[in-house]
Amino acid sequence: MESALCLLDGSPSASARWNRTNRSELGIYCDQGSAGNFPELRPVRTSYNFGWSGFTAGVGDMHFTKTGDKRFQLEASGRTIGLVRAWWKLDASYRGLANAETLRPIESKQTEIYRRKKLVTDLTFTDSGVARTRTEGTGVKTTKPFNFPELFDLHSGVLYLRSQSLSDHSVYRIVVYPATSAYLTTVTVLGRERVSVRAGTYNAIKVDLQLKRLGKNLELEPHRKFRRATIWISDDANRIPLRIEAQIFVGTVFAELQAMRFDQDKT
Repeated sequence: MESALCLLDGSPSASARWNRTNRSELGIYCDQGSAGNFPELRPVRTSYNFGWSGFTAGVGDMHFTKTGDKRFQLEASGRTIGLVRAWWKLDASYRGLANAETLRPIESKQTEIYRRKKLVTDLTFTDSGVARTRTEGTGVKTTKPFNFPELFDLHSGVLYLRSQSLSDHSVYRIVVYPATSAYLTTVTVLGRERVSVRAGTYNAIKVDLQLKRLGKNLELEPHRKFRRATIWISDDANRIPLRIEAQIFVGTVFAELQAMRFDQDKT
């Protein structure tokens, strides 16, 4: 069984042309990417460790909330630590807003501070696409539009997928624009299993994630640095990411849940 935002017939012409007017001729069938029926996530704070080959290289914290004007907000920060920080210093922060009813992205801001440079990426989403503004240091600023309907960013894409049924062997495809490029993201539900992380042992949904970059003419291209990832999500009312193992150009890297606390819980 397959559920998807965009299904391609796999032909070269289909992968090269995505505009809405000729989708039917190309064998591309798209729904509206409607939010599913799974209950929305409660406000929660989570912390993660990041690294590779069992070696912790960074830490991060996230705070998910719902604002008074019916928006979902995700605030996150992370940094490298220990020996890794000595040769690769990075402090990063993120803030994203999504419509709480449609799960569509509204805007996001990502800041990366390295030892010798600072990059700020601002994304503003509309029904027709996204406008990206990138600032390097204190002066150089570039703005670039990307026109493609029904885009997600990383935050809203996770919320959309979380809202779906996620039944075993189902497949979901969405187009995600996380920072500087758009990717056709294919998520396949592999099944259910038990998984242990630092935060505890959980029943989990195991999924496979693959990416294809959309080129200048909307042709599908391989991702140069990312191969695929396996993600475990808690199989409960929360559906919190528990562990991610990604195969990239330097090997296998991971992110693992260290702690979780809902805002209404007593401290």
